[in-house]
Amino acid sequence: MTDAPLTFAAVLAGGTGSRMGAAVPKQFLDVAGKPVLQHTLEAFEASAAVDRIVLVMAEGHHEAARAVAEAAKATKLEAVIGGGATRAASSLAAIRWIEARPGIGPATRVLLHDAARMLVSGRIIAEVAAALDGHRAATAAIPSSDTVVQVEDGRIAAVPDRALLRRVQTPQGFHLGLIAEAHEAAAADPGFTPTDDCSVVLRYRPEVPVLTVPGSERNLKVTGPDDLAVAEALLRT
Repeated sequence: MTDAPLTFAAVLAGGTGSRMGAAVPKQFLDVAGKPVLQHTLEAFEASAAVDRIVLVMAEGHHEAARAVAEAAKATKLEAVIGGGATRAASSLAAIRWIEARPGIGPATRVLLHDAARMLVSGRIIAEVAAALDGHRAATAAIPSSDTVVQVEDGRIAAVPDRALLRRVQTPQGFHLGLIAEAHEAAAADPGFTPTDDCSVVLRYRPEVPVLTVPGSERNLKVTGPDDLAVAEALLRT
């Protein structure tokens, strides 16, 4: 009998949150008495589906991040590492760090999560991780409540069937060998700028299906000041 593969959660906080307009990165802003990052780390620390955590942090903020992790009692946190200039570069930094750990193989599971999604639930984390038992890629996603249109030259060119559309969230989970190979290809392609990790797999490993599991409207991404107010209100409910 072999041991089950380890599951790493890579919490991506490499951005500086310029759209928030604050003096510090948004992951350090308080919501309901705790920094955004603390809420996120606590969620992954509490998940039985996660074995280890690596935090990808913007340069110059590593000590502050470690202080937040201490407040979160994040005993699973193994390292705070530097991010890249893009979201994809930060993902690749986490992937390369995990690959370098002793005893790690291609079946190791990686959950890539935006630190700004501070209200992620234990249910979502567990279901994305569990999906990797039978699939090599999975993501949380929710149906689109709005009609989404394709626009060309300022005019509506097409109206996709809303029933087929989903809004992708994080965590997004992968077998390490798959996501490492896909991201290495993306890094070598100057014509491709991915905004999430599933799109990297879809482009460079299109033969690999990406399973969706139910996300939640509550699993919002804190981007601007209004999102902070919404997150605070949701924490009171």
